[in-house]
Amino acid sequence: MNVTRTTPPRPLDVAAVFPQLGPLARPAIRLHPRPGSPSPYDSSIGGPLLWPAHQPWLYCDMWHEGPVAPMLPVAQLYVRDVPLLRPPGRADLLQVLWCPFEHPPEYKPPTKLFWRTSADVTDVLAAPPEPSEVEYDGYVPEPCVLAPEQITEYPDFLELSRELQQQLSDAGAWRAAGVVVDDFYEIAPQEFYGCELSVAPGWKVGGWPPWGLTDPVARFCVACGAAMSPLLTIPSYEWDDAGKSWAPYEDQARAAPGNDSASNPPGVQVSGGNHLQLYVCPKFPGTGHPHTDLIQ
Repeated sequence: MNVTRTTPPRPLDVAAVFPQLGPLARPAIRLHPRPGSPSPYDSSIGGPLLWPAHQPWLYCDMWHEGPVAPMLPVAQLYVRDVPLLRPPGRADLLQVLWCPFEHPPEYKPPTKLFWRTSADVTDVLAAPPEPSEVEYDGYVPEPCVLAPEQITEYPDFLELSRELQQQLSDAGAWRAAGVVVDDFYEIAPQEFYGCELSVAPGWKVGGWPPWGLTDPVARFCVACGAAMSPLLTIPSYEWDDAGKSWAPYEDQARAAPGNDSASNPPGVQVSGGNHLQLYVCPKFPGTGHPHTDLIQ
């Protein structure tokens, strides 16, 4: 880790204004990928993986018109850098790979997760196979180093109870609590909550998932039926014009409208500008209980 990024404090403590939100707070770790030259021994986005030379590389197991595609590295996360990870057994490293092609029926890149014990890797694969072609350049992340930062999140507006939704949508409730909502949000103060106070955009581990493309959809483990937990958000940007307040202090000068390179250093574009949310079984992550994913 050789960069630092700091999320500005939220405009207000929303749980102090609406105490019902307090028990719903969750920690999340924003990863803040930035261009760099990570090694296999670093946490990274799009960087080289700590992959044993003797272990076969992963290939996409779905149908392709051409040659079977080797999976591409998306993320490598060491627990020492991202302590919210809950690896199985002795594992201290999560590796995420995907196929650089969208596959039906949901037209998203299939993903594979690999939990690994880094101390067991003594001979690293020097030259992983690369696909002869990819569907979109946005599925080939530029190598980035990380600057993990823990924050607190609250649920997306769509996940809240009807009572809380009504309170957050009532400008009078905000005024009664002494909060002056910006004129931009006066007509729809729930947008203030959604854009500024609840779910952080960008690459992150844990926290609450973003919604909007669909209403919230509960995910359940196909092996044991447990409600699955958000693991990793793979976004198409770290902030947008509506949520520019989430841009770290160190990037404020570059957070101008339309400056896509500043808000998307890895250059990832998921399904036309959406996010890919990965979920795992909280009881048995990486031990035969498969993960799932969802485009939002």
